[in-house]
Amino acid sequence: MPSSQRADRTGPPPSTKTGSPAPPVAVENGRAAPTPAAGGIGLVAAGIGLAVLVALVAVLAETYEAVKERDDLSLVDQPLLDWSVAHRTPVLDSVVTAFTNIGGPVILPILATLVTLLLARAWRSWTPIVLMVAATGGSLAMTHTGKDLAARVRPPHALAVPPYENSPSFPSGHALNSTVIVLVLAYLIQLHVSSRRARTVSFVGLGLYACAIGLSRVYLGHHWFTDVVAGWLAGAAWALVLILAHRLVLLVQRRRHAEESTIRADDSPISDRTHTLPENLDTTGS
Repeated sequence: MPSSQRADRTGPPPSTKTGSPAPPVAVENGRAAPTPAAGGIGLVAAGIGLAVLVALVAVLAETYEAVKERDDLSLVDQPLLDWSVAHRTPVLDSVVTAFTNIGGPVILPILATLVTLLLARAWRSWTPIVLMVAATGGSLAMTHTGKDLAARVRPPHALAVPPYENSPSFPSGHALNSTVIVLVLAYLIQLHVSSRRARTVSFVGLGLYACAIGLSRVYLGHHWFTDVVAGWLAGAAWALVLILAHRLVLLVQRRRHAEESTIRADDSPISDRTHTLPENLDTTGS
């Protein structure tokens, strides 16, 4: 006897197979649990993140004190600058100048904007735009505030490669802004890319880029080494604040969606089900 069975459409939220990340839109809208590398935040992860943040701020404060007191780490500023001057060549000067311009106030924002828009379009998510706007806005504010607060003079023009810069030296804006942007980009890649190899390569590559931008400032004599260290620390701290905040948002969205799913499941009527008999069962009673 032909029969049909009504499907029960009320069920748990979408899930993904073990080991494969949930779609970005589903994760960010709270419809699926994020993978351990991609979203959510537990107490242990939050504690580690906050501990790292406190450590970054503490080392940044120590670096600032060393600059003001002209001791500790600041004692390597002049030797490192002298070493850079001794190893300069016309060709290397041109190459490093072209490279450092990538992390400057013109090219870097353009590149960051293009990459952010491409990621937002590819992933159909506002997250790259929101995080990048917050990242760049915060880094610019920190750069200007730090320069006004420290009012440190840059290395003398006689030891620098033109074009010369005359704004306050501490912290390095190139190092700070580059660090924030590359860490946020690395986090977005960790959030949306499933390949562990791709995540590792991107993180290492972006990290090396930020380090190279900072060191290029020392080589060119545009900054003291402690200016660059402060930029790295401040940039990493601000990026970590944004990452922790976003993971907290993911956790709240996931829990909210879980609660809504539970309420909908409790309020939904029990589906009528059509029970069928096996075709070979004799129903005539004979």
